[in-house]
Amino acid sequence: MKTLTLFALLSGFAIAQAPPAGQALFTGKCASCHSAGGGAADVGALNAMSTERIFDVLMKGSMKAAASDLSGRQRRSIAEFLGKRALQDPAAGNLTKMTNACRANPALSGNIDSSPAWSGWGGLTNARFQGEKAAELKAGDVPKLKLKWAFGLPSGASLYSQPSVAFGRVFVGSDDGVVYSMDAKSGCAYWAYKSDQFGRFAPIVAPISGYAGTRYAVYFVTRSSTAYAIDAHDGKLLWKNEMIKDAANNLSATAAFYDGKLYIPLAGTETLTGANLDNECCKSRGTVVAVNANTGKVLWRTQSVQEPLRALGENSKGKQQWGPAGASVWNTPTVDAKRKLIYVGTGNSFGRVASAYSDSIIALRMDDGKVAWHHQEFAGDSFMNGCRAQNAKDTNCPETLGPDYDFGGSSAILQTVGGKDILVAAGKGGVAIGLDPDAEGKLVWRTQLWETTAPNAAGLVVWGGTSDGQRVYYPLQQPNGGLKALQLMTGKVDWNAPIAADRRGQAGPATSIPGVVFTGGWDGILRAVDMAGKVIWTYDAKQDYETVNGVVANGGSFGPAGVVVVNGMVYVASGYVGIQQGSQGNVVLAFSAE
Repeated sequence: MKTLTLFALLSGFAIAQAPPAGQALFTGKCASCHSAGGGAADVGALNAMSTERIFDVLMKGSMKAAASDLSGRQRRSIAEFLGKRALQDPAAGNLTKMTNACRANPALSGNIDSSPAWSGWGGLTNARFQGEKAAELKAGDVPKLKLKWAFGLPSGASLYSQPSVAFGRVFVGSDDGVVYSMDAKSGCAYWAYKSDQFGRFAPIVAPISGYAGTRYAVYFVTRSSTAYAIDAHDGKLLWKNEMIKDAANNLSATAAFYDGKLYIPLAGTETLTGANLDNECCKSRGTVVAVNANTGKVLWRTQSVQEPLRALGENSKGKQQWGPAGASVWNTPTVDAKRKLIYVGTGNSFGRVASAYSDSIIALRMDDGKVAWHHQEFAGDSFMNGCRAQNAKDTNCPETLGPDYDFGGSSAILQTVGGKDILVAAGKGGVAIGLDPDAEGKLVWRTQLWETTAPNAAGLVVWGGTSDGQRVYYPLQQPNGGLKALQLMTGKVDWNAPIAADRRGQAGPATSIPGVVFTGGWDGILRAVDMAGKVIWTYDAKQDYETVNGVVANGGSFGPAGVVVVNGMVYVASGYVGIQQGSQGNVVLAFSAE
């Protein structure tokens, strides 16, 4: 996953430079009345008003009727265009400005391991599967799912945080850095905590010790690579560590938690800037950091690239070239408790030379971070923005530009079938693989997921699949989507669900319960697919919502925030822009079967 891709995914900016949506809407809808002589306030007068004041007038003031055919998101876009800055919703992080603060905040009771929950990205093995007991949702009830409540995330526009559910509460982050806790059944809000930045994380609810009166913490890591532990009951800060990364790293994934430790994935930073001849390139490398979850103390730090960094001569501006670099870790580590290993996928190399550890699955020892083994799927893939297919040797670019076939946001999945373990992975290159964890990652099978055209740098499998213990299911980012079901032990394709998800397909992660797979597309439609590959339920999220907390909200495209199923309910965050210019949104949706 190249850094430009990351930047677009995290910021919500699109690669193509188009006029702001608000400008186009104002020109087509409002300009004739607000031009000189049009009878209404001119643009200069409107520009002198705050974004919030303009939005308020459009939503419930004198311009409400004139804007009645515009969605809430469109009105917000016009307000931001005229006010010349983003909307600052007074409810952001402030429950007193919402309409649904919970009347009481009872203590967390019970044990997270013995009650229905979904904590973090996809479970220890990253199967993203919820069993029958915790799901409490049967396949036959899925077509009966109806929206129960919607919670608006103030100031939100492009959502990166997947909800987590524990102790009857939902925990989720907004793209303004605020983490919220609300009641799972009603959506009433317990607390809000303002962190330093947003992050593409799923909150982790897990035990913590050393803090009087606190049993469980919510752990998360933000875009700035700052790690946090806050009290799961009341949202108070327990610890934070701003020293997780070094200057050559950033972060774009959920950490993993196991046995009192957090395993945090980090990415290199030079795919976006490395081609600039004024830079000494390339030194930044993917990294995994282990942290004591009780204190935030760093225990070990391991670079994904194991070859020594070496000087490679100078570029045409006399700047030293370095390598190998890259192999970013964009995905949540997978925990192998039996072998005391964690598994991560890596991205492309940067610079003149490629690493033997890029586009790989790497096994790290839990106790000290040492590399136990690795499997490289695509060799020689060095990729940077600003480089051409062929490059001179005195540039920072690789001589031949690679395809950018990362194991990106898609985590490896560890499963057991018939007493035999297998590690399954797929990524942007459109190839799924099965590896033997008992034989140092020996290749068991390889399956090509694309049929006619090889994937480009945008990738075929982006945020990954799910497994129910018999098959693995991968949503595809390609025209008209698709969801492929592969047998775990052989890689044989059983079926491909025909999903008409427009030209962009599906990038978000799949989630499964017994008999059903959930997947969301760039088109803003959430789907449920049965075990024959038939779509049995759909929901179009692209609409305005009357939210339980009184925040103006709408749904949009589905991106890195996948579906979570707990205790008879389905939760998902809707609204994501990314590099495919998806639809903005700022809503958490909760469904139950009627």
